[in-house]
Amino acid sequence: MKLFLFFSGILLMVLSCQKELNFENFTVDTNLPDNDTIILLSKYPELKLYNSEIVESKTRTAHIIQSASYSDGFRKGTFLFDDYKCKAQYQNDTLTIKLNNNNGYFGNGILIKVFKNQFYIKDIDPKTLKSEEKFIKSKVFSQKLTLNSNKFNKNDSIYGFIDYKCSIDSLVDKHFKGYFKTIIQ
Repeated sequence: MKLFLFFSGILLMVLSCQKELNFENFTVDTNLPDNDTIILLSKYPELKLYNSEIVESKTRTAHIIQSASYSDGFRKGTFLFDDYKCKAQYQNDTLTIKLNNNNGYFGNGILIKVFKNQFYIKDIDPKTLKSEEKFIKSKVFSQKLTLNSNKFNKNDSIYGFIDYKCSIDSLVDKHFKGYFKTIIQ
């Protein structure tokens, strides 16, 4: 009986973590490398977001538009960001994709964790110190991730599409949408 209760508790804990992190299945589209936007990325140099930054890719790794809409009851507005870069790392059984516009002091983006044909997204907290990485809680409205494969290895190319909508707090809604490509580290 004690063993049953122990395993039931572990199962409930795992299920509650999955619900909190909003796990979803991603889709696979093997034709993503032939997408017009992905092809255009290879024709432009990678962004350099601050003077001392060491640019790791010769070509652009992401074309993502983020709109952040806010309303405090008196004022409304929308900010657009389009200066995102992509990095991917494969460790153990998890692919980590970072889509961020870090300028050396703060960043604004997302971290995607992919494993066993599922993914979840964490929002990067822009209120951080230099080289620090923190995350901010958000309420997910919708999320869609498409990758060119569901099998990952270091040094492979990965291509993707993200469409992510969330609320950062009661004042700010975020819509993050676009294509990305990179080499898995």
